[in-house]
Amino acid sequence: MKSMEEMIQAAQAAAETIQKQMTETQGKLDQMEVEGLSGGGLVKIRCSAKGRVIGVAIDDSLMQPSEKPILEDLIAAAYNDARVKADSVANEELAKAQSGMGLPPGFKLPF
Repeated sequence: MKSMEEMIQAAQAAAETIQKQMTETQGKLDQMEVEGLSGGGLVKIRCSAKGRVIGVAIDDSLMQPSEKPILEDLIAAAYNDARVKADSVANEELAKAQSGMGLPPGFKLPF
């Protein structure tokens, strides 16, 4: 039987391994890109899977002062679309990382 000290050391090593894997997963998520669209593709927003906005593309046809309210709504809709996709990708990647750690499905780790 292992001593208490050995069990504590093993638990600390496991916690360090989990922390390292979570840090790697977070870095990976920031490198993955998703694209949100609105207005049939007239407005596009690219985000990282962590939700960082990388770029915005607006079709020239929307660049008229009378279209400003529509453009503002389309930008918000495109961002929201990208955010939903980013959350989906992040959840998939975190689930992969957790399964590799031997944690039960649905176990929540802080990040």
